[in-house]
Amino acid sequence: MRPTPLLALMGALLCGQVCGQVCSPAGAQGIRNAPPPRALETAAYIFAAANVCGYRIGTAPFEALLARYQVTIDDVRPPRGPFGAKVQTIFTLMSNQMMQNRDAACRAVAGEYGPEGTIVPGILLPAAPAEAPPPAKQP
Repeated sequence: MRPTPLLALMGALLCGQVCGQVCSPAGAQGIRNAPPPRALETAAYIFAAANVCGYRIGTAPFEALLARYQVTIDDVRPPRGPFGAKVQTIFTLMSNQMMQNRDAACRAVAGEYGPEGTIVPGILLPAAPAEAPPPAKQP
């Protein structure tokens, strides 16, 4: 059976588009291996702790921790990072779980990643003090 000219043309066009996307430098840059699941879980855990407990995230120690997994903050930042949607899903589950026993969860995560944490100290920092309201104008 011989292909019809229309099918042959469509096949050639499709092959050209696929090869152009895969073989071109721009297409090759878009393909990337997913980070290890542990990296995504760790990022989600840090984000959930900051959300539930009100901690600030120490950027430098967090970047150093993610670098161990060969991941950057931009990779896991929800929702824009390439793996941000996955982190967002894990984050939601972890936040809901932490909220069920908030006090114990916040103490536990502070012991692991707080200023004197046992796993990586300095990732989770106390919330910034609220600024004093500006003085009221006098009439």
